[in-house]
Amino acid sequence: MSAIKKLLSDTVIYGLTTIISRVLNFLLTPFFTLSLETSLYGIFTNLYAYAAMINAVLAFGMETTYFRYLQRVEKEDKEKVFNNSFVVTLFATVVFVGSMFVFAKPIASFIKSVDLDLEEYIVFVKFFAVILAADALAVVPFARLRAEGRPIRYSTIKIINILVLVFCNLFLLFWLPSLVKEYTFWQNISSGWFRNGWLGNVFISNLIASLVTLVMLIPQILKFSFKIDMALLRSMLNYSFPILIANISFIINEHLDKMMFPKLVPTADGERDLGIYGAVAKLAIFLNLFVTAFRLGAEPFFFSYAKNQNAKQVYAKIMEYFIIAMVLVMIGLCANISWLKNFIRGGELTAEVYWTGLYIVPILLFNNVLLGIYMNLSIWYRLSDQTRYGLYISVVGAIITVILNVALIPTYSYLGAALSTTLTYFVMVTMSYCLGQKNYQIPYNVLKSFFYLILAIISTALMYYVFNNNLLLSNALLIVVIGLVFYLERNFIKSVAVKLKK
Repeated sequence: MSAIKKLLSDTVIYGLTTIISRVLNFLLTPFFTLSLETSLYGIFTNLYAYAAMINAVLAFGMETTYFRYLQRVEKEDKEKVFNNSFVVTLFATVVFVGSMFVFAKPIASFIKSVDLDLEEYIVFVKFFAVILAADALAVVPFARLRAEGRPIRYSTIKIINILVLVFCNLFLLFWLPSLVKEYTFWQNISSGWFRNGWLGNVFISNLIASLVTLVMLIPQILKFSFKIDMALLRSMLNYSFPILIANISFIINEHLDKMMFPKLVPTADGERDLGIYGAVAKLAIFLNLFVTAFRLGAEPFFFSYAKNQNAKQVYAKIMEYFIIAMVLVMIGLCANISWLKNFIRGGELTAEVYWTGLYIVPILLFNNVLLGIYMNLSIWYRLSDQTRYGLYISVVGAIITVILNVALIPTYSYLGAALSTTLTYFVMVTMSYCLGQKNYQIPYNVLKSFFYLILAIISTALMYYVFNNNLLLSNALLIVVIGLVFYLERNFIKSVAVKLKK
């Protein structure tokens, strides 16, 4: 039980950090929607979708590989694992930054989709190159903190990162424009680079936050040396490459809709709809942060616990209650959408525009539930060193995503994008479960999982289509659902409470 307590403890710490970080980031949404036109917010959404893809490439699957190989090598070779992992991301980052600066113009021409000057996009591309480089170089040092069981240090850096990001955004978007109007000092400082309402202010804020984070990780980075074990490196690359391809394919599943949107709907309406889609997707962030917090705590736990005789039974139980927790969060968010929507209202004239997309929020939340299930299921091919299966599943998912996006987005806009993701994740979950039961059988309680998923669908449907998002009725249903869960799981809850007291 001590291992489970450690998992719960780390997950709570990572969870609180993720909650604080995502909530603070979420609170920026009304400032973005207020200060940026809907079409500009669409550009923002589009570019950050590309960023997610590039981050996956630069990380090269080294985060998971690092955790895996720490368990495979002797104690004296653990530094070799760190050196090898970091040198891969370092090399990839140097090549990437150089390429982005050399080919900035053609890249900008490719992603340019609205009536903005090409030079603007070139500047954005260069900003992104440095931001993504800083983020990539932080991946392995952050993984080291997690592997060393230092969630407090990890969390502190993450919180400082988001605080810097929030401060810089508020300063550049709201405070500096006022200061420039009133004081010569600030006029002189901002001359030549600052523009009120410029989208680049958001990127400058992100750049500063990423560089500050990298500076705080210097103690971990300084442990790196160029003493590379080539034999070990080849083995690690063989393990990581399928993960890299899988991660890329997975990012395609998650973000390709936002990348393709301007191409599939190449009009002002397309940019507006993408802005709406990006804004309402923020309302699903609270469920996503739960998934993220769990992953941060669970990934090193799964690898370290794999040698225990009851490992598979523990993994199954974790999945069971992970789904229950996600379902409760999903229903809770849907119950309170009538006031949560105010975070994406924008200005008085744009509030109704953004709110037209609220009806897809339950779909986006359910997509995050499926994503969480898939992430949990995917542990089987990582533990059994069969990472090629992750590649196969993700590639199939990517192909389905492309086909469905091309088929649905031109006609159904962001609804088509959301439904494409749902169908893709469902296929990926099904494939991972079936292949996992064949190659690394874990005794999941499928019937119970289906029961809670159906409960989530029925509850949210009632809230939206019967209660019409009535706050009191929806929360009354939420209380009933919580009571039902506690009744059905009362024996397990009692047993856990007793064990945690020991």
